[in-house]
Amino acid sequence: MIGDARLVLIGEGSDGCAEFYAARAHMTRRLIEQRGFCAVAVEADWPDAYRVNRFVRGRSEDATAEEALRGFQRFPTWMWRNTVVLDFVGWLREHDDRVGVESRKAGFYGLDLYSLHWSMEEVISYLEGVDPQAAARARERYSCFDHASGDDGQSYGFAAAFGAGESCEQQVLEQLVDLQRHAYEYAKRDGLLAEDELFYAERNAVTVQNAERYYREIFGGQVASWNLRDRHMMDTLEALADHLGRVRGEPAKIVVWAHNSHLGDARATEMGSRGELNVGQLVRERHRGDCRLIGFTTYTGTVTAADDWGAPADRKVARPALPDSVEELFHEVGSKEFLLWFEVAPPAAEALCGARLERAIGVIYRPRTERQSHY
Repeated sequence: MIGDARLVLIGEGSDGCAEFYAARAHMTRRLIEQRGFCAVAVEADWPDAYRVNRFVRGRSEDATAEEALRGFQRFPTWMWRNTVVLDFVGWLREHDDRVGVESRKAGFYGLDLYSLHWSMEEVISYLEGVDPQAAARARERYSCFDHASGDDGQSYGFAAAFGAGESCEQQVLEQLVDLQRHAYEYAKRDGLLAEDELFYAERNAVTVQNAERYYREIFGGQVASWNLRDRHMMDTLEALADHLGRVRGEPAKIVVWAHNSHLGDARATEMGSRGELNVGQLVRERHRGDCRLIGFTTYTGTVTAADDWGAPADRKVARPALPDSVEELFHEVGSKEFLLWFEVAPPAAEALCGARLERAIGVIYRPRTERQSHY
């Protein structure tokens, strides 16, 4: 099914189902071992995932996979600090140790943009090591955010969106341009390692720029903020592919892990009708023929999720899928597990052409408002 595709997107119908995570990890191991895939890009913040990347490549002070995953502290921690990911990261380190050659190792990366403050700290930290004067300039520009309380970006975004605080849009743009202007000078110092660290710092500066805008947009409209976030993830994915392609001297093959709502094709769903796009759609539009989109879903089962954003994780029972849903139709097939591949099963694709409900359980699951909240 994968053939020679360079981008394989594997989505799941919830953010807390062990079977989805385990199947995805198993598929990804095969793609790395048998098909030459060199990176896993996940729906997680760039600096948190890069700590894992350093560990699997043997560049980290973390002694174990569990330590490397401790960077994931923002809600919902269970998305990446769980036993399946722990085992996969441990395996990836063993794989890279066997490979030995730096440019042939497989990495672990984040695509998301929530890390406003952490990414600012990482830009400054990088510059302190290569250009202290540039670090001072970055610290001055980023001090624009000091008036906002909290470290999640929302307090800044609220104040900036409603005129109660200063917008830092110009400062973060100036910092990105400053870093890019000196990129060649920084990259030529220590070969491949220096180039990787520059790429990490530059993507942090881009993340700060997009996160600043995102936190202003979330108070203006759901569609605009959703589209900004998924465009950022897509741009990060393409920048990563370009970077790894240069390092390896051949096109990079990347597996993407995220929720179905990000990796399916929005044009085929209600999302598209209300003006939302997503990573799956953008990948298909820009890399048609060179990508595969795979999704998981289930009729019922248990899921790790919270009642509200920031609330404790709980083990919840997913209610049986509603009538006239994709999940109910699959359940009626009578097989516990099966793969539906449209290219070899066109009648099945035709059966799904009509409008049907489709369930999405995220980090929050509210069974009492199942229809409104999750379809």
